[in-house]
Amino acid sequence: MHKSGFVTIIGKPNVGKSTLLNRIVGEKVAITSHKPQTTRQTIRGIYDANDAQIVFIDTPGIHAPKHALGRIMTDAALNTLGAVDAVLWMVSGLEKIDAVDETIIERLKAVSTPVVLLVNKIDAAKDIGRLEELIHDYKRRFDFTAVFAVSAKVGTHTDLLMEDIKAMLDEGPKYYPEGQVTDHPESFLIAERIREKILRLTQEEVPHSVMVTIESMEHDDVNPALYNIHATIVVERDSQKGIIIGKGGRMIKRIGTEARRDILSLLGVKIYLDLHCKVVKNWRNKEPYLKHHGFHHER
Repeated sequence: MHKSGFVTIIGKPNVGKSTLLNRIVGEKVAITSHKPQTTRQTIRGIYDANDAQIVFIDTPGIHAPKHALGRIMTDAALNTLGAVDAVLWMVSGLEKIDAVDETIIERLKAVSTPVVLLVNKIDAAKDIGRLEELIHDYKRRFDFTAVFAVSAKVGTHTDLLMEDIKAMLDEGPKYYPEGQVTDHPESFLIAERIREKILRLTQEEVPHSVMVTIESMEHDDVNPALYNIHATIVVERDSQKGIIIGKGGRMIKRIGTEARRDILSLLGVKIYLDLHCKVVKNWRNKEPYLKHHGFHHER
């Protein structure tokens, strides 16, 4: 019997949702970094096996938003709860329950979707007794379908998790062709890879204020084997633009070099990557601008 379904992964920023998605799918479909709120839009990763095809939805980290983009990101995560076959709520095994967790619990109580609690980062947990106490604390607050202590980073118990998820799902068809790992266009994946390098290479004041847009992607007129990609890095302040460009243009060159390596692996063809940086003041609070670039409230 072949099973299929949709599973959303929710949680606070930086708990490891994207790392788990990439491990399940077996390829890099979501960017990762140690910076919170790396994921800004829902990202679908497709797990495909002989007995099942499961579409996992990686969502932005749920947090107390401070600007329009933050509200859109949080809404995008919470709005998936009632539209899937199962919910994976990922929490950090290294952190206590806080007000944001309590808010998530209240939202989960409002839907009938099965919820699996994933307590992540057990590879870094030193006090097992404290970890068990934390899990008990979560179980007191909500009646989970299942609870797993996992490490998305090293893969601990993720195989058992997949077997449990399959058992929850009904018989169904393949929604996507074999071999497809995401339904996002190449332009989105390329922009995200550039943004990942910025998150990893720049100072703390920059990451949350950065957006990357792909202006054009086309084969070179002279050399058809070469793919020309022109991208713009958008920041909110002139000082951030200075950091992105770097002294003598060294930082933007380094961002391009590291991003090019990832994009080459993604596309499998030679590329020319042209990066520019511009300032759009307070872009995260300009709803028409956000909507134009694919960020909008989902109803």
